[in-house]
Amino acid sequence: MALLLWILAVILVVSGIVSLIRGQMLWGIVLIIVGLLVGPGGVSLFT
Repeated sequence: MALLLWILAVILVVSGIVSLIRGQMLWGIVLIIVGLLVGPGGVSLFT
C-alpha cells in the first residue's frame, strides 16, 4: 500500500511540474501539494 501511495505521489508531483512549465500555475501548484500530501502524509496516515 505504501509503495502505491508513493508512486501516485510521484506521478502527481511530476504532473504538477509539467503543468507549471506549460504555464498553468494554479493547477500545477495544486497537483504538487496534493502529491506531497499523498506521499509522505498519506504513507504515515495509512500505516
